[in-house]
Parts: sequence; structure tokens; C-alpha cells
Amino acid sequence: MCLSRISRGIGFLSLVAGALAQANITNVGPPPNNTKVLILGGGMAGIIAARTLHEQGVDDFVVVEAKTELGGRMIPKAFGLTGRQFVVELGPSWIQGTQEGNGTANPIWLLAQKHNLSTVYNDIYGSVSFFDYNGPNNYSDTYNAALDSFEQATVLAGQRLRNNQVDMDLRSAYSLMGASPQTPQEDACEYYQVDFSPSQTSWLASAWNNNFTYVPESGGYSDANQMSIDQRGFAYIVQAEAAEFLKSNQLLLNQSVSSIHYNQTGVTVQTAGGYNLTAEHVLVTFSVGVLQNTDVVFDPPLPDWKREAVNSMEMATYTKIFLQFNETFWFPTEMGLYADQQRGKYPIWQSLDHAGFFPGSGIIFATVTGDYALYVEQLTAQELQTEVMGVLRAMYPNTTIPDPAALHVPPAWSMDELYRGAYSNYGASFVPGHADNLRATVDDRVWFAGEATSVKYFGFLQGAYIEGQDVAAYIARCVQQGGACEEIPYDSSIVNAQPYSGVLPSYA
Repeated sequence: MCLSRISRGIGFLSLVAGALAQANITNVGPPPNNTKVLILGGGMAGIIAARTLHEQGVDDFVVVEAKTELGGRMIPKAFGLTGRQFVVELGPSWIQGTQEGNGTANPIWLLAQKHNLSTVYNDIYGSVSFFDYNGPNNYSDTYNAALDSFEQATVLAGQRLRNNQVDMDLRSAYSLMGASPQTPQEDACEYYQVDFSPSQTSWLASAWNNNFTYVPESGGYSDANQMSIDQRGFAYIVQAEAAEFLKSNQLLLNQSVSSIHYNQTGVTVQTAGGYNLTAEHVLVTFSVGVLQNTDVVFDPPLPDWKREAVNSMEMATYTKIFLQFNETFWFPTEMGLYADQQRGKYPIWQSLDHAGFFPGSGIIFATVTGDYALYVEQLTAQELQTEVMGVLRAMYPNTTIPDPAALHVPPAWSMDELYRGAYSNYGASFVPGHADNLRATVDDRVWFAGEATSVKYFGFLQGAYIEGQDVAAYIARCVQQGGACEEIPYDSSIVNAQPYSGVLPSYA
């Protein structure tokens, strides 16, 4: 799943400015009005969509971004004491699935190679140490059984689909297989497989998500996870790509969108900074979390079939808590798994003071997801430190552990009006019509793209890339054909069935 999160590092803006300056991308006043296409959002989907329009010969577009830099939820942070600072990633860190031999390559992997992004293989599932509330405890057999259960669940999902059986959530699948956890250790191992993505993930969709990413035999890329350790930040690949084609009058930074007005003749986008931007088409790359809230007003309101599709998704939370110590006292592996009596209490740990990552940094971080991540968002810095240190000291009961020299208080993803969560998730039960309608255009004027609109790759950066590319190709043809727009088809390869047609009933 998207291993994702927020905040800006000192010096990062200057790096971005330098990258953009190479292509003369600076805001020098308002962009031209009455454009063909407005692209709302300068993350992966938005920039790849802009690049696709450019490649298709449509350069009459403007990218509108709420922040002062491009990258969306790819957010680097300069963390640590003075003289021991390292750029870490609060948002996505990993390229999930790369390339198997000469097979299909993850486009994010190709983009990283093109822009010389520094990455390292992260053995997330193979290099793990085990702990519980009594200290070190080798429950690797339980862990390996959980790995097997997840693989079995993906196989059974395919059988369930072929038998035309109803979808269920992934944890219910575990229960049907007789693999429900009975101990804190079993709970932690299931969490490592299931709650890295939310526990209410669709059984069917989670299988596609895994197979199309990690299993080459199923059309996936590879089973490798490459982690960015680039000190320019993971977002550099978006910024460097934009610098190759974006011109100064095609980018409007630091302008959040307040409303989108649309009719049969065009669209008008109003920003909080006072701009009224008009165009023939608008591409919305906001997260489903933003669409589920009232942060952006649509006039007229989006139709019921679209709103139902938007609200069929979950906007998940995924929070990283970084700590720096003067001395390293923890496990020699890359990852640590902690089993608490309370499910989800700081279970996943990763050492960055590790060969290949940032040796000598003294940095370790914990990951929390779901309801516990929402709870963590309410804590003060002192409360958070007390809780996190309580877990570390439980993991090492015979070691005197000092308080951290530096602590990064994570952002409140769920409350940030630019995101309203970290990444999308298809909940149970998956309905093909919802996926179709989430991606569909409204009145041939309002278009949608992002990781959420990808059934194969929801929650992953490649989902945002591919959706931005695909939808922009349809927009380009629509513009070039004088407004004769094609319907975006449902990806029938997902379900190996007839494409879904029509819309779900209106609730009006």
C-alpha cells in the first residue's frame, strides 16, 4: 500500500526553486485566462497529465497548485539536530514494484532512474526483528504464517471472483480462512500484512492491488520496494519532470481552489487568492478525502452517482513518527515489529541508522495507521513522546534509553484541507460501478484523476501517474475534436468480465 505523509524541510524550497528556475518556471503574475484545460493539483497525477497534454500538442493549459512547490503528498522534511540533519519523507517513501528483468516497468521507477533519484532496496518483509510488551520475542513462525495467510487470501480472492461471490473486507477473509488472530503476537503479524493498508480493505481489490504491483506473473512489476533516500526529496522527480516542459504562464502556485462552477459551455474555477480562471475543461486531481468534504464547492453539486462513488472510498491515515538519538541501541535489522496488548499501538518500526540508508544518523521511526493514527493526531508533542518512548522502553526492558534528541511531531493528515488523509482505499464490498463512476467525467467538462481512480494501483504513486496520463489523453482528444468527448472506459481486465455500464441510482 501507499507507505505515505507532511511538513517542509529547511532549504527544500530553495532546491525546488532551483529546479524550476532551470525551466524558467516562476509565477510572474496571473496565468492567461480562457484556457482549454485547467489542471487542479500539482502532484504526480497533475504533472503527468500536463506532460501528456503537452505531448499531444495541447499546450493551452494551466496547473493550479495550493502549495508553493510541486509534489502533492510527496513531502520531504529536513529532520534532526543541527549538523546531523537528513531529509526524510513524511509522505510516500517507496517505489512499490520496480521491474523484473525486461518485463513491464513501474513508471515511477523509470521516472526515478531518469532523474537519478537515490534509492535503496528496503527488505520490508525479510529483515525484521520481533518484540512484544515484555521485550524481544522471536515469533517469526507466527509472522511467516501471516505471510502465508495473505498469499492464500489473494488466491482465494481470484476464486471468489470466478465463482461470482460477493466481496468482503480483508480481515473477514482471514476469519473465513481460520486465520483470525488470538494473541497480541498474531494480531501484530496480521496488522503487518493487513493494516499497512486499512483493515477494511476490499478483499478483491486488495488482491488486484498486490498482484498488479508485485507479481509479474499476474501483470505486476516486481516484488521489490525501493525507498528514496535522495536528499533533494522524493518529490524531486515530479519537479524535475515539470521543469522540462512547463512554462511560467502555465503554473499558478500558492492558490487553493475554493469553488468549481461548470455548465455545458465551460468551467470557472475560483481560488482563495481571488483568481477567477475560466476554461473549456477542468481536471480535478484532489484526493477523495477533499472531495468527501466541503473544502471545494461544486456548482452545481456533483451528481448523486458521482458523490456515491466518491464516498464509497476510504481516505486512510498513515503516520510516521521520527526520532533521533545520540546513540543507536535498537535492532540491527531494517524493520522491527512490536506486539502490544492494544492493537495498532506503534507496531511498525524502521531503522534509518542502517547500512544503505542513513548510517550514523541515529534516526528511527514508527508507523501508525487507521484509528490509532487519528488518535495520535490529537496528542501534544509531550504526550506523543511519552507514549512512543514507553513502547521503546517496553521493547528493551533491560536497556536505559534516554529521551530522543529530536522528535518530529507528525502532521494531522485527516484535518489538513489539502489532503484530508494520506491515501485512498477501496473498502468492502467493492462495487465495479463505483470505480467506473469515480473515474467518469461529468458533463464532458469536469474530469477526475489520481491514485484513487485506479482500481489496480489505488494508494500507489503509479496509480496517480497512470491515471493522470490516461485521462489527459482523453481530454486531449476531446479538445482536438472540438468538444466531441469519448467516454472513459472501465478497465474490464480487472474483473475479467463485461465492462460496467450505466450509473447507480440517484438518491435525489
